Amino acid sequence: MSQFLKSSIARKIAMALSAFFLMVFILQHLAINILSVFDSELFNVVSHFMGTNPLVQFVLQPVLIFGVVFHFLMGFVLEYKNRASRTVSYSMNKGSANSTWMSRNMIYSGGFILVFLVIHFIDFWIPEINTKYIIGDTSGLLSDGSDFRYFEELQHKFIPLWRVVLYCVGFVFLSLHLLHGFNSAFQSVGANNKYTKGLKSFGKIYALSIPLGFIFVAIFHHIAH
Repeated sequence: MSQFLKSSIARKIAMALSAFFLMVFILQHLAINILSVFDSELFNVVSHFMGTNPLVQFVLQPVLIFGVVFHFLMGFVLEYKNRASRTVSYSMNKGSANSTWMSRNMIYSGGFILVFLVIHFIDFWIPEINTKYIIGDTSGLLSDGSDFRYFEELQHKFIPLWRVVLYCVGFVFLSLHLLHGFNSAFQSVGANNKYTKGLKSFGKIYALSIPLGFIFVAIFHHIAH
């Protein structure tokens, strides 16, 4: 594996594959979160299933964490390699002439998303791990036992305006990252064919609609609390 990743092409393919995996997860994550807007009871049931199912918790969750770490590490490695390969310094380099702002600043949008993910983990994942595996409460119920706790916990998180603003900014950066990353991932695996135009259009829809969906969820719960 280490020999494989020494190749520039191999690193780009590995980066693309991890991107595909994370894009599928993001879509699934939004699908569950959007339930909290339209059906709180179903959101509670699905959240409890995802939070207690052994396959999800002990197989898919570790794979997801590995995928996130791998994607960001590979992104930083590719950025370092690209900068190190620029041995000639030009007196003027107008990057906007042959590349988009998103493509030139993927490392920065990715870095902000990484910070945002750490905050998101602190807000949701760590308290959940603490409740289930430290305290030992796997019932998923509120303290009075009246209902599942997931909807109430989600809505409570978005009461402070500063957190809503922070999440919205984070999703804006996610959109900027996806606007270039979606198409770049397909190019890295050689998907340059008659479907390229369609993929680019779908990529724009994905990159805009998914973050907007998360922003809608955050604002909805802030207003509805």
